[in-house]
Amino acid sequence: MVGTLDITAAIINFLAQGGEDISRIFKFIASGIFGQMAFEKGNSIILMGLLFHYLIAFLWTALFFYGYNRLKLRKVNAYIIGLLYGLIIWCVMNLLVLPLSNTPKHTQDLSQILMGMLILILCVGLPISIIYKRDK
Repeated sequence: MVGTLDITAAIINFLAQGGEDISRIFKFIASGIFGQMAFEKGNSIILMGLLFHYLIAFLWTALFFYGYNRLKLRKVNAYIIGLLYGLIIWCVMNLLVLPLSNTPKHTQDLSQILMGMLILILCVGLPISIIYKRDK
């Protein structure tokens, strides 16, 4: 679910900023492994980007479920946990994973940074936290 929410928000944001070819989103994701070659390939690389996206979303979800009880956060508000988890995901992905990957290097202005954070908070951190708390 969070993978679908996240990619849907990313596509809407991309289109709102004037992007036209949403396959570039998936090629960008795939470029983390395949580098510039990802932008020169066709449908198979788009599918790889989609697969990588869902794998990353699954791993972040699994990490939350694994770590939540170990950190003894049961009494902390689910919304606060979700907000913080979304910010943690943004920091790890943008300050560690992307710089170490083969994705093209690009700069973001403040509005793009804030939008990226907001998407991860609303579409990943909060849903994971709320669902986890509801099921416990």
